[in-house]
Amino acid sequence: MKRRVTLKHIAKELDVSVSTVSKALKNSEEISRETKEKIQAFAKLYNYRPNNIALSLKNKKTKNIGVIIPDIVHHFFTTVFRGIEHYAGERGYNVMICVSDESFEKEVLNMELLANGSIDGIIMSLSAETQERNDFNHLQEIMDQGIPMVLFDRVSDEVACDKVILNDIEIAFEAVETMINSGKRKIALVTTESYFNVSSDRAQGYEKALISNDLQLEKNLVLTLPYESEDEIPIWEFFESNEIDAVLCVNEIFAIKCMDVVQRQGKKVPEDISFIGFTNGILSRYSTPKLSTVAQHGERMGETAAKLLIDRIENDLEGNYKTEVISATLIHRDSTIN
Repeated sequence: MKRRVTLKHIAKELDVSVSTVSKALKNSEEISRETKEKIQAFAKLYNYRPNNIALSLKNKKTKNIGVIIPDIVHHFFTTVFRGIEHYAGERGYNVMICVSDESFEKEVLNMELLANGSIDGIIMSLSAETQERNDFNHLQEIMDQGIPMVLFDRVSDEVACDKVILNDIEIAFEAVETMINSGKRKIALVTTESYFNVSSDRAQGYEKALISNDLQLEKNLVLTLPYESEDEIPIWEFFESNEIDAVLCVNEIFAIKCMDVVQRQGKKVPEDISFIGFTNGILSRYSTPKLSTVAQHGERMGETAAKLLIDRIENDLEGNYKTEVISATLIHRDSTIN
């Protein structure tokens, strides 16, 4: 994606202030003719287009916040939204929600739609395509225009803003160690693409737990599935060709699919294979057997994100960004040996 030129980019290239660039592009008499011509020529050369994002927010508050989530089907994101809405309502804010459907393009469009002067700030979780592309220019541009942002769950170190994350490494470590303590030794990881920060962190926790307990890290016991995978053949072949007695899955859907496959292969859960999956959703409570899960406390995450954003909006805070860590909880059900 071609990088969009902002006021900051022009200011940096021409070694002037952002304020000088802004005034020059508005043909202000405060700026010398020579400087105006130089700035305007540069802006024209690089096809600068003024962005009206947040202009109305500089002088007034709308009491609206925008929320962008990657998927409305997954239980976790709906609980986060519930938490955001609950806290925002208590502070007198309305919430506008958009769904990116894991699309980079739709995420950009959602941000442009929300940030047209009708919201005071944005809370969002990055789409799969955004993390895969590692392209965050659209987020930076929004913040450059004065709109505060909070990222939750799926975040990036490249974006300087407030964030709310789960203690993914620690809770994955705890989940694996729990299975080890129950006598399991051949523990597999079913994960998705490593560009998801949450998948990468959960894989780290898995590996650390094995190493800490003097168990060999076997690459063949890691199954990586596309996040939108509907094909059960790789799952079937994985469990058919490897000796496995426990599995950590990075999400609830993978865990349910894997449990179904191994049971059709004639294995018993949890006697032959134990399972723990992330997200304590409805599927986990009604699967057969009921799935042991990592509760991510989505509502708490949503409330925390809303508080960070609204505090920043109301106090006109700049910089000193915070990263709040939510502690997950391991919930034991019938898919693990207690």
